[in-house]
Amino acid sequence: MTHPTPIRRDGERPLLLDLYSCAGGAAMGYRRAGFDVHGVDIAPRPNYPFAFIQADALEYLAALIATGEIKRYTFIHTSPPCQAGCALTVGTNRSRGWGGTHVDLVPPTRELLDASGLPYVIEQPNGKAEIRKDLTLCGEMFSLGVLRHRNFELGRWTVEKPAHVPHRGRVRGWRHGEFFDGPYVAAYGNGGGKPTVAELQAAMGITWTDVREELTEAIPPAYSQWIGGAFLTQASVGVAA
Repeated sequence: MTHPTPIRRDGERPLLLDLYSCAGGAAMGYRRAGFDVHGVDIAPRPNYPFAFIQADALEYLAALIATGEIKRYTFIHTSPPCQAGCALTVGTNRSRGWGGTHVDLVPPTRELLDASGLPYVIEQPNGKAEIRKDLTLCGEMFSLGVLRHRNFELGRWTVEKPAHVPHRGRVRGWRHGEFFDGPYVAAYGNGGGKPTVAELQAAMGITWTDVREELTEAIPPAYSQWIGGAFLTQASVGVAA
């Protein structure tokens, strides 16, 4: 169907809403693709590189819909927290202050996204909350120093799913008492031969934060730059659906 809001107004960039924004890995990619970006996260994010609102993402989106302010935006990106059912964090939840119970935020997020009337993306890692895998991206597709597979559910638009690129080797680190070298670093955790913050920054293409937790939670900007560019290319000719 025809895109519901103007893509550009008098040469201005289209405006994107970045929910559960963390430190802005996705935001930077969308900015490079051609958007202006507003980020929303329940935690303070002083390293976020663009306009930022500290708020509950679901409450904020609901308020935008109720007041009609959502019409200011052209596109919504969401990265709901994936700690619920996440195998990598089951043993560390309490030590990091997450508690022992987590709510799957994908269903209520999707419900509000559908109510917004806007095209959107829901991003999740492999093996986490259930989403449609309309798109899967990997660091090797962009010659990055991480693999960092991420899945994306696309709402109100589509794009051809690119072929997965074969990996060049292993992720560097310790596995069961044996060290393996390789062209990629592990963008999660601290032990087991994990990379330094500087190595993470270089591998992910993120330079504006040096907080390890923010780096390990982020998606590389190259992913969202590709997504944003694909959407804007379609929308500019009225193909978004």
